[in-house]
Amino acid sequence: MKNLKDYIRNIPDFPEKGVLFRDITTVLQDKDGLHLAINSMQDNLKDLDFDVIVGAESRGFLFGMPIAYNMQKAFVPVRKKGKLPYKTIEQSYDLEYGQATLEIHEDSIKQGDRVVIVDDLIATGGTIEAIIKMVERLGGKVVKVCCLIDLPELGGSKKLSKYNISTVISYNGK
Repeated sequence: MKNLKDYIRNIPDFPEKGVLFRDITTVLQDKDGLHLAINSMQDNLKDLDFDVIVGAESRGFLFGMPIAYNMQKAFVPVRKKGKLPYKTIEQSYDLEYGQATLEIHEDSIKQGDRVVIVDDLIATGGTIEAIIKMVERLGGKVVKVCCLIDLPELGGSKKLSKYNISTVISYNGK
């Protein structure tokens, strides 16, 4: 059986020179790779008491939704500003090249909900940190951050170290 890293395509110099991009589309395109990715992430949650999975647009949807379905948990999408139809709260955060804003429905997390945040990777930690702030403002408690990939040299997992973080794969380098 293949290792999960065997399913990930490495693309040098994308999106800029010197960056080795870890492409997960090759995981999604392969039935065995997808099965292994979902099961591996889900295994990191098997003994955890939680109520809801929050997934970041868009790759957090790809992994969070099947895990929520399999574990019979609610799924809450976090989207880019202006994409959700009901009343929202928002959180802006810094990117390497500017700023972005995420939103979540104001009624999606209830006071005391135990929340797992699911995304494809932890890089600088900005997206996940923004989601944590919104979940906490709505009265939820983040009990775990679960990602497929960690890029520790970019500092995100260190920035989020006060939270329970699990990843399946870790890569060194940009």
